[in-house]
Amino acid sequence: MKILKLLVFLMFLVHHLFSATLDTVVIKSKAMRSKPKAVIVLPDSYNLTKDQFPVLYLLHGWSGSYKDWSGHMDLRPLSDKYQFIIVCPNGGYAGWYIDSPYKKDNQYETYISDEVVRYIDKHYRTEPNADGRFICGLSMGGHGAISLLAKHPDLYTTAGSMSGVMVLNASGDKYGISQLIGPLEDSGNDWKNYSCIYLIESLAGLEKGIIIDCGIDDFTIDINRKMHKRLIELEIPHDYYERPGSHSWDYWTNALEYHLLFFNRLWSSGKN
Repeated sequence: MKILKLLVFLMFLVHHLFSATLDTVVIKSKAMRSKPKAVIVLPDSYNLTKDQFPVLYLLHGWSGSYKDWSGHMDLRPLSDKYQFIIVCPNGGYAGWYIDSPYKKDNQYETYISDEVVRYIDKHYRTEPNADGRFICGLSMGGHGAISLLAKHPDLYTTAGSMSGVMVLNASGDKYGISQLIGPLEDSGNDWKNYSCIYLIESLAGLEKGIIIDCGIDDFTIDINRKMHKRLIELEIPHDYYERPGSHSWDYWTNALEYHLLFFNRLWSSGKN
């Protein structure tokens, strides 16, 4: 019995010594004068080597928070399997990952692409250049990932969108967008200028990686199909998938590994 207990203890110890770790940290924002939190997942080999690791910035959706992804699935096995640091930053309840000219406490473009990236590169052994930075998200976060890649191609190599809101005015004057960039009827051009389907024009010829997927029963499916068509028109290489599913966590938790497979393939090919 004592030997059995010892073996169980050793198995428990080995599992915790050689598996990913998940922690919550505060990443302060000078731009918003606030102290948002983030979930950080480090792969099992992080403390066993001196290697630098690629980072996946994983964005949540509308009405969510930094805790959403880790609250709906265990991110540690994926961090171990693909050897990515995973960072889940806070994007606000309805922050849309943009810098609002009207709300000074909503500067999430600057926060994610400046303050969070600098913090992660300073405090962790990352690959501190665009080749080692990947960004993806769901719904509002899908919009955030594609738009931040388009606005900051010097910072990221690849972006992924799951059920992304590719055109802001497709949602109408709701979901908090008008509070950030003005009413739709008064600021139509501003809404257009913030929308992914128009921002992607800046990515033509840059050879950035893009992956987009959406459930066939998702209310964003039509706009994702239009995004796919627009990327083809601009001759921007990308992967596009439609699978059974709706705008739900069942779909997104299943989709995340497809994105990591895509990111890992690009990361591995870039090292060769």
